[in-house]
Amino acid sequence: MERKDLDTLIHKVQRQRDELVLKMHLAKAEAKDEWAEAEKKWEHLKAKTPGLARESGESLKDLGAAVKLVGEEILHSYERIKKILEK
Repeated sequence: MERKDLDTLIHKVQRQRDELVLKMHLAKAEAKDEWAEAEKKWEHLKAKTPGLARESGESLKDLGAAVKLVGEEILHSYERIKKILEK
């Protein structure tokens, strides 16, 4: 391999490495932000769940629907985090 070809290869590897380092950093920040939002929702969900046992009738139905919605939002957040980390 000639010196010029070797220099070109090294340059390409360095550029690709730099791009990947940046993408990993950005993905990490994005995952952290998504995690923080999911954690807020999780804490809210945990706080509301004990109240379900005390509710009855229509209010239980409304509360249960709200809990289900928040739970599904958390699951979607976890899926997005998982995809970010798999990139």
